[in-house]
Amino acid sequence: MSSPQSARRHGVVPSYMLARLAASGRFPKAAAAARQTLTAGRPPFRARIDLSIDENGALVAEVSDAPNRTISDAGNTQELPGAVVRTEDDGPVDDTAVNEAFDGLGATFEMLLSAFHRNSLDDAGAPLDATVHYGVDYDNAFWDGQRMVFGDGDGEVFRGFTGSLTVIGHELAHGVVQHTANLEYQGQPGALNESVADVMGALTEQFALGQTADQAMWLIGAEIFTEAVQGRALRSMIEPGTAYDDDELGKDPQPAHMSDFVRTTEDNGGVHINSGIPNRAFAVFALDLGGNAWETAGTVWYRALTSGLSAQATFVEFADATLSAAAAIDTATADAARRAWTTVGVYADERVPAAD
Repeated sequence: MSSPQSARRHGVVPSYMLARLAASGRFPKAAAAARQTLTAGRPPFRARIDLSIDENGALVAEVSDAPNRTISDAGNTQELPGAVVRTEDDGPVDDTAVNEAFDGLGATFEMLLSAFHRNSLDDAGAPLDATVHYGVDYDNAFWDGQRMVFGDGDGEVFRGFTGSLTVIGHELAHGVVQHTANLEYQGQPGALNESVADVMGALTEQFALGQTADQAMWLIGAEIFTEAVQGRALRSMIEPGTAYDDDELGKDPQPAHMSDFVRTTEDNGGVHINSGIPNRAFAVFALDLGGNAWETAGTVWYRALTSGLSAQATFVEFADATLSAAAAIDTATADAARRAWTTVGVYADERVPAAD
């Protein structure tokens, strides 16, 4: 069964990286896997009940939202969804990828629920579905509009993608964007789409680990490269452009400031490249505020995303939406948001709206 939105895959590995890898002489297996990946095409409410005894000895049942996960196995084919191998009522199985996917979907659900009071991707308890072992040596993970799909990687450059919680949170966040602002996947709105996904991926990891903003790595996909790659991750939110510098993969092309904004027809107008600018704005904002990034900083970004934002929103329009959300909290939060967007050049000093 194919997804009605399979023509628009939001893969975590950008096509320009796969294109570089496809020409690699150093990693022959990975080169073949990258070529295969590039040509592969663009393919009910659940609750938990907690029982307790009140002070009078009566049994009390509290109902709260809970994830409804189903993991399927494509068996190294490109047929979706594949065979069901684990559901919400099942325990761990003898397949690490299945268990990692199951746990990662749950961690993302818990972050969305705890931080934003959002019940799954659509805020109405949508099932969380995923397929593992997609394709042979498939070098990506993607959200196809209905489910998460994980490749196993080629083993030379990329490991299996289920091992990265930031990747899982990132891809599921595309589902949140789909059900909210539905940002167009092109140019600046597309870069915002990717950036919001990176923000939620980072917040999922930080929430699961109990990390404060200053304890976090702010890396996306830190676990997916093998030791053969000269790099730390796919992207660095706090230091865009520094995640990797490898003879075969090239250097991380992400800009950290609007003065270096990349104008290109590749990568849907640079959606994976220019997302470094709003990524850095969020990391700077969260570090400025301190504490847990999924709390105040995450709430501001989430409220901006769900504020009636246009699907064609520009960086400035999104920044303005975060300023409004921050101002609704207090002046100090608004000032921090203003500083963050000024730091990355989305606001020039004279462009920044005055505080109320």
